[in-house]
Amino acid sequence: MEKVLGDRRAILLFITPALLLYTVIMIVPIVWSTGYTFFEGNPISGFDSVGLGNYTELAADPVFWQATWFSLRYAVVVTVLQVAAGFGLSLLYVFFLRKSSALVRTLVFFPIVLPTAAVAQMFVKLFELVPQHGLVNAFTSGLGLGATDWLGSPDNAFVVLVIMDVWRSMGFYAVLLYAGLVAIPDDMIEAARLDGAHRWTLVRHMILPFLTPVLVSALIFSINGSIKVFDSVFALTAGGPNGATTPLTLLMFRTSFNFGQYGYGSTIAMALTLLSLVVTVAIFRSARKDVTA
Repeated sequence: MEKVLGDRRAILLFITPALLLYTVIMIVPIVWSTGYTFFEGNPISGFDSVGLGNYTELAADPVFWQATWFSLRYAVVVTVLQVAAGFGLSLLYVFFLRKSSALVRTLVFFPIVLPTAAVAQMFVKLFELVPQHGLVNAFTSGLGLGATDWLGSPDNAFVVLVIMDVWRSMGFYAVLLYAGLVAIPDDMIEAARLDGAHRWTLVRHMILPFLTPVLVSALIFSINGSIKVFDSVFALTAGGPNGATTPLTLLMFRTSFNFGQYGYGSTIAMALTLLSLVVTVAIFRSARKDVTA
């Protein structure tokens, strides 16, 4: 094995297929899309060079800033709730349910494998107002609170989207954090308990420091997935009402494929890429400061 790893030709032979695949799937599309940002048009009507015109238009586009604000707000709220719910569930699995947690873990994880369209239709039926009251409106009406147009109001539609995505994904983060929790030696936890550490003290001073790498990974997975949300919004609200729940991904899709503006759509994609990169770097740096503090 040492001979193979010391042979540059063998190393090149091993990494070349993966490097070629990565280049074709990742690097080429990124370069191609970046090139589109300096043009307007599409393959059917042709392309015309506009220089930095697309970036200038993007900076002054209120629709873009509305979509950016929605994407950021949605990503922050969903990430906090997903990871917090997952962390709470992982503590429940380890310290309360223990060996009997397998069934609960399976049931909570199950929504993540369901098709997004099916989950969205279920939530439409739960929160619908017409042609008949959904389960939520039937419940609130029974309590005398009246029915609410959940999907027809920007704020209410945002709440329903958050609830749906948190419900779908919290099981994944619960399993991810559970794997980190079971890696903590039991004798260390028992020793902390014998020293008088209560539940909150144990979580704050023992569990959280050990779980920081997994928590950082969970935060990065969650916030990047939330910033790039597409299928949930498309299936539940289609960006409505009046574009209030349109994220950058849906705006990019419609600009490119509905309106045939490949250049401007690629510019939106570039902005989304930079936004995801900035957020990821910020999380990494803040986590490194916490570890070294």
